[in-house]
Amino acid sequence: MINRRKFLHLSALTAPLLAVKKSFASGMEASTKPIVVSTWKSGLPVNEAAWKILSANGRALDAVEAGARYMEDTIDCCVGLGGYPDRDGIVTLDSCIMDEHANCGAVAGIERIKHPVSVARKVMELTPHVILVGAGAQEFAVQNGFPLESGELSESAKKAYADWLKKSEYKPVINIENGKGNGPFAPQFFDDGSPNHDTMGLVALDASGNLSGAVTTSGMAFKVHGRVGDSPIIGAGLYVDNEVGAATSSGLGEEVIRICGTHLVVEFMRQGYSPENACKKAVERIVKRDPVKAKTLQVGFLALNKKGQHGAYAVQKGFEYSIKSGSETTTYASKFLI
Repeated sequence: MINRRKFLHLSALTAPLLAVKKSFASGMEASTKPIVVSTWKSGLPVNEAAWKILSANGRALDAVEAGARYMEDTIDCCVGLGGYPDRDGIVTLDSCIMDEHANCGAVAGIERIKHPVSVARKVMELTPHVILVGAGAQEFAVQNGFPLESGELSESAKKAYADWLKKSEYKPVINIENGKGNGPFAPQFFDDGSPNHDTMGLVALDASGNLSGAVTTSGMAFKVHGRVGDSPIIGAGLYVDNEVGAATSSGLGEEVIRICGTHLVVEFMRQGYSPENACKKAVERIVKRDPVKAKTLQVGFLALNKKGQHGAYAVQKGFEYSIKSGSETTTYASKFLI
């Protein structure tokens, strides 16, 4: 027979084991570094570009810039100058980048510049500012050696814009980034079958244990000229805290801004939540604020903690994220609340 003292002693011994089992069940497996995680299935080649640097013991900051630049290089598709224009027929780009020292830079509403993520890095490194916008961002880019591109729409963007002009209605489509959204402006697909999208966010942990992140986007298709979403806003579309972790987001940027979403995710990780559960808590904040509206929108959060453990959560079904490490190259479907 086990007396009360022995029972308490056994409970004390088994509690840590149960805690470990729980953490494994929630996706917090063994620590991993280096590692890069990015939004959507189309993040797989983005991760490969970043991995070339991470696998050579390079810096996470360089890796995330390389990943974002890969996406920006893809014309006639999605992110970058190939993206869909605003309602005035103009492609405007937003981007940000953040390193392990909380240095950060961003550009918003920039036109005719192919690599806004690299301009954002120049803002971080060469100015006392965090964000430059519009004509000022473009002027800064040109002064620092970035050529002005033609500004002509890609073929897919021309077609989509011509179709949109027939009704001129602004109705964002849920999960348009993964190619499963409904409506007349659902995305085209790459040759390999992967979908187009308008936002790419990625965060990485390098071999030295340092975190960085970047986001690049053409923003919502057919938006009001001058609209800026969460993507270039530090603490909304991206946040990095080298003591804790990093997070990025995709979806309806206005809802992410309202809760300072990625900063919130990182703060939940600081409190001890796993990356997945931290993302879930942020999603719950969005849904709780307006449960009726939440049924009509999508937001997904992606997080990576200091140990290289990753996770995601979304308002609705359809969000996915890709990872690349020394042992794994794959895409995961995110859990969702509604």
